Amino acid sequence: MGESSKDKTTLAYRSDVDGLRAVAVLLVLFCHLDYHLAKGGYIGVDVFFVISGYLISSVILTEMAAGKFSIAGFYERRIRRIFPALLAMLLGASLMAYRYLLPADLLAFARSELAALFSVSNFLFWSQSGYFDEVSAVNPMLHTWSLAVEEQFYILFPIFLVVVRRFCPKRLKAAVWTLTIVSLTVASIWVKFDSSSVFFLAPFRAWEFLIGTILSQRYLPSLKGPTQRNIASLAGIALILFAAAKYGPKTLFPGAAALAPCIGAALIIAAGETGTSLIGRALSWRPVVFIGLISYSLYLWHWPILVFQNTNSMLMERSVGDKQVKIVVIVLSILAAALSWLFIERPFRKGRFRPQRKTLLAISAAAVAVVAAVDCTMLAKGGLPSRFSPEALRVAGYSSFHPDSAWRQGTCFILQEGDSFDKFRPDICLRKDPTRRNILLAGDSLSAALYPGLTKAYPDVNFAQISIAGCPLMVSEQPVGTSPWSVCSKASAFLFGQYLQHQTYDTVILASSWLNDDMPEIGHTISWIRQRGMKVVLVGPPFMYDMGLPRLLVIALREHSNRALEQHWVPVRQQTDRTMAALSRDQWKVPYISAFDDLCVKQTSNATGSSGQQMVSVSDCPVFAAPGVPIYFDPSHFTIEGSVLYASRMRAKGQL
Repeated sequence: MGESSKDKTTLAYRSDVDGLRAVAVLLVLFCHLDYHLAKGGYIGVDVFFVISGYLISSVILTEMAAGKFSIAGFYERRIRRIFPALLAMLLGASLMAYRYLLPADLLAFARSELAALFSVSNFLFWSQSGYFDEVSAVNPMLHTWSLAVEEQFYILFPIFLVVVRRFCPKRLKAAVWTLTIVSLTVASIWVKFDSSSVFFLAPFRAWEFLIGTILSQRYLPSLKGPTQRNIASLAGIALILFAAAKYGPKTLFPGAAALAPCIGAALIIAAGETGTSLIGRALSWRPVVFIGLISYSLYLWHWPILVFQNTNSMLMERSVGDKQVKIVVIVLSILAAALSWLFIERPFRKGRFRPQRKTLLAISAAAVAVVAAVDCTMLAKGGLPSRFSPEALRVAGYSSFHPDSAWRQGTCFILQEGDSFDKFRPDICLRKDPTRRNILLAGDSLSAALYPGLTKAYPDVNFAQISIAGCPLMVSEQPVGTSPWSVCSKASAFLFGQYLQHQTYDTVILASSWLNDDMPEIGHTISWIRQRGMKVVLVGPPFMYDMGLPRLLVIALREHSNRALEQHWVPVRQQTDRTMAALSRDQWKVPYISAFDDLCVKQTSNATGSSGQQMVSVSDCPVFAAPGVPIYFDPSHFTIEGSVLYASRMRAKGQL
């Protein structure tokens, strides 16, 4: 995110580099706005890292060669570039957080803001990354992880250069290349085992900055002539746009997959080193350059604006994903960024109002103290719960609920991130009881969520359990974008390739948050199980919101309106449910259990699904499982009481 190409005071200004920054930030923005053609737009951050490495290494090594470099001067420039705009955003976000966030969310916000203030937010989000970490997903500070990665790199990078130039100056090129190759190699290998660490931690990202260093020091042959420059820049933009369009949430990233956008950025920068090109001239178009100039502030402001709109309809009372909402978010983000650039970024870096070093440090220290004091107050006061009614606070408490023991996490429910299938305990989870009916409950986290309710509603049944987060457990399950030896693949191979070849149950319940793409394999799995003499019961996807239900209920209580519930309802789940109901009845010939049929009351909608059954609306489905107890603790996972309610309805209807 760091230096603008205009900060290269001793080197020629590169308007095409600012244009490339515009491409990077717009890809990130469109990705966060969930535009389909930019679902991999998160690679814009990687483009930023290459640009940053190119510009800053140019400055540092030019000054070193001239004998003018100082660590103090370098960090003064970093403070001028990074801190004023960051501090302004932090203060603005604090005001919005006080207005909108629940106590638990405000606590998470305060911690992450303090982490952002001291450039360690990547460590915080890395430590919090997990299957049920909805707090991070709606945290207005989530995007500051990349700023922390950048600052951590630049704490060590100048020291590295000083040491190498002093003790082995002739080995600088070899040292840079070696560090680049080692960082890339380790990241490419380790991402298969722990993608979260590779995503958030600076050592695994160092090679991206170092590609920029390789460019700035011309450790590769220069491009000669307009033909080479045009081919290189066209290939570069093609690689960036290809990654933005084709990558997605399931792509194994970063690591080797980040090579495409990084090499793409490098080719464009390299093409501009020796002359102009078609792409270079397009990137130098003034409107594009302007977006590049404000790109740092645009990156800072777009995410909190988007989060507060999506979670609290701060700007418009429209559903998430509405086209008008996206346009408003884009316009407001660009406006905020332009104002930040004009009145905060530029005055601190240049012009007659540019403060001297002592004044800069005093202003920065005062602003840091204010932000830190605000955050510490939020933490000391427990998230300022006095802003909400007692009823709202009770409901809000469920947003931080974790069902680890009830779901038998780490024993019978295994996460794909951070867990190993070796933790699964067949002796406990798949144990049979000769005195009772034995039912195997298999699937993703929905099956784990059903377990506590089923065991309470059916005390006469012994429920075995194998639940893998994000894995529907089907005969040929090979999730896209994961290693063939992933937790999901190992679990499927164990269950269908080994265990059920020799063991049988009275009934197998397949329960997952199914998608339409799963239909062919569901039929295959049902046939496989029935061929081995076992009955199959299929449980369909739950109704769903695109944000945690406790948060939506607090908004509803605060506003005395169900508008938030309606805006965040996900209707596509019901279409999948109706399709599965029809297939279960007409093709698969197995009992089908539908949350929409068992829990929701059809009374307001005349629409019908693909099976011809009446559709329900958000107002038809329960939001509470008991007084003050939400049926979900997140967008679609049952609380214990919700699980008991659902299982009790199954028993009342004789579905098992």
